Amino acid sequence: MSEDKTSIGRGKQREATIVDVADAAGVAVGTVSRYLNGHPIRRGNRDQIEQAIERLGYRRNAVAAAMKTDLTNTIGFMVPGLSEFHAAVLERLSYKMRKAGKALLTLCHNSDPRSVCDVLDFFATHRVDALVMDGQDDVGDRIKTLLDHDTPVVFYDNDVRGLPVDRVFVENRVASRRAVGHLIDLGHERIGVLTGDLHNFTGRERLEGYKMALAERGLPLRPSHVIDAHWNYDGGHNGMRALLELPEPPTAVFSCNYNMTHGALALLKEHRLKLPDDLSLVSFDDVPLFALHDVGITAVSQPVDKIADTIAGILQRQLANPAGNAPHTTTTLQCDIILRGSTRRLLTPATLGATGS
Repeated sequence: MSEDKTSIGRGKQREATIVDVADAAGVAVGTVSRYLNGHPIRRGNRDQIEQAIERLGYRRNAVAAAMKTDLTNTIGFMVPGLSEFHAAVLERLSYKMRKAGKALLTLCHNSDPRSVCDVLDFFATHRVDALVMDGQDDVGDRIKTLLDHDTPVVFYDNDVRGLPVDRVFVENRVASRRAVGHLIDLGHERIGVLTGDLHNFTGRERLEGYKMALAERGLPLRPSHVIDAHWNYDGGHNGMRALLELPEPPTAVFSCNYNMTHGALALLKEHRLKLPDDLSLVSFDDVPLFALHDVGITAVSQPVDKIADTIAGILQRQLANPAGNAPHTTTTLQCDIILRGSTRRLLTPATLGATGS
């Protein structure tokens, strides 16, 4: 049986090598090499190798590996900011990449066009093996440059049309239609919406789901009930105020992400308005704090682990194909709607009469 450590001289331990890992795992050196370089291997061999690496404390020589394979084993991860959603994707994807012997280099651009360009240039300069990003408009040329240099790119959360990349999204339009349909089923006809940036794919898709739900039930689209809240806390706060100040304010609101919902909830608290007595509310994005809210916030839950796992699988497939001719895919994942206490059936004279009140 192999020793976990190899001694040299008087009690000094040398670093474990790839040969030691192969011996401890009971596999060929070439199999360990394939694992370390992100190539697919049998699950049983992968488990044995991972256990051996942990037991031996094996540390790969990243510089030597990069010189030999022309890979840096670094993946770029580019996000507008570490919101609840993006941070959760980062945590899961970082874990998956670490298990594959790779590291995530994460930079935020705060949705500023100049920062987006600077971040893309930084990743190109530092020769990341691949880039994971939320799609950003107006930087197609820079992304294409990365692709021309055989750097795989994966879009998630937001799209830019016309680029040969892999994509991982959720059913933004379908989930939004279901969420708004839930409010309509409860008798609400005046339903406001706090939208994200309508210049990007996700903002448009979620608004389209809202419109579809109204159209399917024969309800009019009221332009005054559609508020561009810019995906952020301040937008949600100011947008909720604008909705409540309308001559005919909505009886229910659909907020298209967590940050805007946070701002909207703060405004309601400032005005001592209660959910769902004074207003029904549904949010796109579910976060742990929603379950701890006094009544609980009904929310569209994105499958964060599946998003990250799908991205990790795509990266493994693309990096195992250095010729760059692996087919590009678009994966759309389903969302769940978590029903809590922030919505209720709208009581009208008709419903009051039907219940004998």
